[in-house]
Amino acid sequence: MIKSMTGFAHREIALPGLRGSMEIKSYNNRYLDLSVSLPPYLSRLEPRFREYLAARIVHGKVELYLKIRELDVPVAVSADFEAAKAVARVLREMSEACSLSESPRIGNILSFDGVVAYERDVDGDSLWSRIEAELGSCFAEYEASRLREGESTKADIDNQLERLQKVVESVRTQVPEIERTVRQQLQTRFKEVLGDMVDEGRVLGETASMLMKYTINEELSRLGAHLASFRRIVGNEVAPGKKLDFLCQEMNREVNTIGSKSILLPVSEAVVELKDALENVREQLRNIE
Repeated sequence: MIKSMTGFAHREIALPGLRGSMEIKSYNNRYLDLSVSLPPYLSRLEPRFREYLAARIVHGKVELYLKIRELDVPVAVSADFEAAKAVARVLREMSEACSLSESPRIGNILSFDGVVAYERDVDGDSLWSRIEAELGSCFAEYEASRLREGESTKADIDNQLERLQKVVESVRTQVPEIERTVRQQLQTRFKEVLGDMVDEGRVLGETASMLMKYTINEELSRLGAHLASFRRIVGNEVAPGKKLDFLCQEMNREVNTIGSKSILLPVSEAVVELKDALENVREQLRNIE
């Protein structure tokens, strides 16, 4: 099952005494990078949000935003009267220094930090029990978006795998021609040098040695095994991105070896197509978990 690292979900929260919204979105990232944005008075709940997400997501840069518009909890308000007096005094002195007739207003005084403080009496455990259900619903929507995009990505990857398979099979059909070409070239060279004095035993020995050098059967066999492993991992593992990328590197290594051994134009052309298909697969893998 393939999940995209890119996902999005938005949910409105409308509970008795609690209204707001929650949003989860994520982007491609090699590792898991969590960012949780909460109202300051809910900061104590941040570890719970992080734990919830970390237990369900493997890779990606994930951002969660919780905005509260209404929260029915007791609010304790306090005023620092000494600070207010000091602010009022300085404002009056500034007014006199500037020859202004206006006196400080309460709004001017309240605009200074520390004059009035308020704190919400939030029961973290109780509030979490209510928000967790909303988080679960929002996360389910987020997961659905990742799965939808993952299915689209998987379809693209499957197309490239079919392309790879067909090209590998076409190269496999060239193996007899490679062997025939090696024999023919050796026989031609021996005749050019030795004429009718050719030692057939030596020709056979040199041919066997050259075939060992230019044969691509092992590379084709490993490519087939890697393709089979690729499909198995896609079908069975939850977060296969890293393993699949490693397999692509291994396949690319085999393709490079085939290219270095190529003595036929059709094989060289097939190598170019194989490398292009593998690059397309790796491009798609950058977006899956």
